Amino acid sequence: MATELQCPDSMPCHNQQVNSTSTPSPEQLRPGDPIPDPAGGTRAPRAKVTLLTGHAHSSAPAEQDTGACGGSSLISESNSGSGDSSSYDAPAGDSFLGDCELSRQIGAQLKLLPMNDQIRELQTIIRDKTASRGDFMFSADRLIRLVVEEGLNQLPYKECMVTTPTGYKYEGVKFEKGNCGVSIMRSGEAMEQGLRDCCRSIRIGKILIQSDEETQRAKVYYAKFPPDIYRRKVLLMYPILSTGNTVIEAVKVLIEHGVQPSVIILLSLFSTPHGAKSIIQEFPEITILTTEVHPVAPTHFGQKYFGTD
Repeated sequence: MATELQCPDSMPCHNQQVNSTSTPSPEQLRPGDPIPDPAGGTRAPRAKVTLLTGHAHSSAPAEQDTGACGGSSLISESNSGSGDSSSYDAPAGDSFLGDCELSRQIGAQLKLLPMNDQIRELQTIIRDKTASRGDFMFSADRLIRLVVEEGLNQLPYKECMVTTPTGYKYEGVKFEKGNCGVSIMRSGEAMEQGLRDCCRSIRIGKILIQSDEETQRAKVYYAKFPPDIYRRKVLLMYPILSTGNTVIEAVKVLIEHGVQPSVIILLSLFSTPHGAKSIIQEFPEITILTTEVHPVAPTHFGQKYFGTD
C-alpha cells in the first residue's frame, strides 16, 4: 500500500485525498519494472503522476527529491504534457512544481490547494476547448467555491463557547468580524457569488483595470470599496494570474485606501509562475491562494464564463 507523505509546510485542506490501492509503493519498484495491474497481469508504465497530498502535479521527468522539505518527495512515473491542448510545449520541469519547490522559487506566501482527482477534473474541464459553456460554468463555480472556502481558512478566528439544545457546553470557534471581498472586474466578478454563498452578509468592493490603448500599461478606471476597508481583511478575487500586472495595480489602489498588503489574500484559480512571482516580488507580504501554477493560463476564462467568447 502506498504511503502518503506530506510536506510539513503544506496547507491543510478539506479536500485532501487518501489513495489506497494494491499497487506496490515506489520504493518496491525499480526503474523499468512493469506496474502490476489490480485486475491481473502487468501493464507498462504510463504517463501518470503520483501525487502526494499537499503537492501540485508535475510533468517533469521522473525524479525523487528526498532531501527537500523534511524528506517528502514528488514522484512522477513519466513525462506527461499537461495543460492547454494547444501546440504549446511546456519546458520540462517547469509546467508544474511541487509546493516546496514553489516556496523556494517564488515564496512561502504562495499557497496551493492540495491536489486531488476532483480538483484535477475541474481544471481539465475548464481548460478543454470542447467543453460546453454549461459544463464550463458548473466546473468553474465548483472550483471557485473550493478556493473561497480555503481562503476563509486563512482568516483569523477566536474560540467561543456555545450551548447545545441538550444543555451541554461546546467549545468551538468563530471568525472575527472585519472582512470584505474585492473583485477585479470583469472576470473577478465570477467569484463573487461563491464568496456570498459562504459569507451571506460580506461586503464586496470592485476595481476596474484595463490596458491603456496607447501605453499598453494597466490603468485604473473605477474603484469602489467599503468606506472602512482600511480596517478590514481583504479577499481579493481574480481567477487568472497571467502577467500579474492587473493585480499589482489593484493592490496599489488598495494601499492608497489604507489597506496593508499583509491583510490581503488573493484568491485565484490558475496562475503562471511569472505572474505569482511578479506579485510577491512587488508585495512580499501578500498571500496568494490558487489551485495550479502552470506557464500556460486559461486566459479564455472570462470570455467563456460570461458568454462573450
